Amino acid sequence: MLMENEPGALSRVANLFSARGYNIESLTVAPTEDPTLSRMTVVTAGDDAVVEQIMKQVNKLIEVFKVSDITEARRLERELMLVKVRAEGGEARAEMERLARIFRGAVVDVSPDSYIVQVAGDRKKLDAFLRAAGGANILETVRTGVCAIARANGKGK
Repeated sequence: MLMENEPGALSRVANLFSARGYNIESLTVAPTEDPTLSRMTVVTAGDDAVVEQIMKQVNKLIEVFKVSDITEARRLERELMLVKVRAEGGEARAEMERLARIFRGAVVDVSPDSYIVQVAGDRKKLDAFLRAAGGANILETVRTGVCAIARANGKGK
């Protein structure tokens, strides 16, 4: 959605979801090329009727200029993840570096016993990296949430 870039606007949208019992799975907000506007990307679950109801309710908020459902649209979607992984000893370090390369990620911080790996992509890619890294090797995970934009012609994936 495209909305006014003003204090409290995010809170009103989040409250709307909460008051109606809708769960927000992912939420990203940032100013657009116009500093008076922000783009909010919300990932939620529900059938077509639920999504339509959410869109109608959000459209009623004064701060919101435009709401689009890009679920079925051709779109580019990314999420950023930082993962602190165990990296003790030469073999473990080499394996984490190799894994980062396979997923087109990068080691962005190094300490004597851990690495922080940055990976960007869709949710499936990030989840696959976590599975490949192995639960015992993951010390901490931080994800940005989904950022998405419709492609030029907007139809089909």
